[in-house]
Amino acid sequence: MREETRARAALIALLLASVVLVTLDLRDGGAIGGVRGFVAAVVGPVERAAGAVASPFVSASRTVLRFGDAAEREAVLDTDLRELAGASESLKLGEVERRQVDELLASAGVAGYRVVPARVVAYSSLQRFSSAVTLDVGSSSGLTTDMAVITGQGLVGKVVSVGPNTATVELISDASMVIGVRAGESQQAGSLAGTGSPTQAVLTLLDTTAALREGESVTTFGSAGGKPYPPGVPVGRVVGFRGEIGQADRVALVQPLVGLTSLDIVGVVVEAPPSAPRTGLRPPAPSAVPSPTASPTASLTASLTASAGGQ
Repeated sequence: MREETRARAALIALLLASVVLVTLDLRDGGAIGGVRGFVAAVVGPVERAAGAVASPFVSASRTVLRFGDAAEREAVLDTDLRELAGASESLKLGEVERRQVDELLASAGVAGYRVVPARVVAYSSLQRFSSAVTLDVGSSSGLTTDMAVITGQGLVGKVVSVGPNTATVELISDASMVIGVRAGESQQAGSLAGTGSPTQAVLTLLDTTAALREGESVTTFGSAGGKPYPPGVPVGRVVGFRGEIGQADRVALVQPLVGLTSLDIVGVVVEAPPSAPRTGLRPPAPSAVPSPTASPTASLTASLTASAGGQ
């Protein structure tokens, strides 16, 4: 009985030693090399015989020890996911910018403009302008003052000052901005004035009796030489009215097509298409139309009537 008890105690001790050694081995492969060699030589046969019994303990110890590795892997994975999310956002931003450039070039191509793409780098309120932005291009890219600035949706404003590598643009929302425009299907002429609000401008038509409906478009009238505004650039749409038709204070409220508070990629129109050459016309002189003359029969009838009356 005592022999069985001692054998059982020795086996338990060897199993515990095996678990401890496996644990230390997993933690540090080089620190216990000498001890591991000694124990392998002394208790190797017993350890092999008890391998099946010790297997659950070894598996448990491996699971516990690898918990730290899993935590590290999770931390690394979180970092990778954050970097991937950042890359995804950058990719989305790149797609947005690419779409803006594509829309800009498509719009300029249809109109025949030569544009210099630019990025809005700052919003500012200068002494003269309540609504202005700064571009990252300037005279070194061919910019001068009085050039129109557009996006793929429509008019943004005009260049009012230029440096070597920057330019200031007065937005169409500026309270001092007045633009000649045409409105509606009938192309009524008028002036569009900024109000300081990025979402509303005021249109005054030359003909206050002209019929204009909500939703109709407003485009630039055009400036001499295409500066600052080429003709036909979309500006906004009619969203309401003030005053009655025919009254002097009759105005239309116009919402700009461009989101003026979220500008990013814009284009500066450095060259508009030249106007088609025109030839002087001389209309033909009108042909002479003979005045009507009385026929001989009519004259004779008139004479006879007069004679009869005299008798």
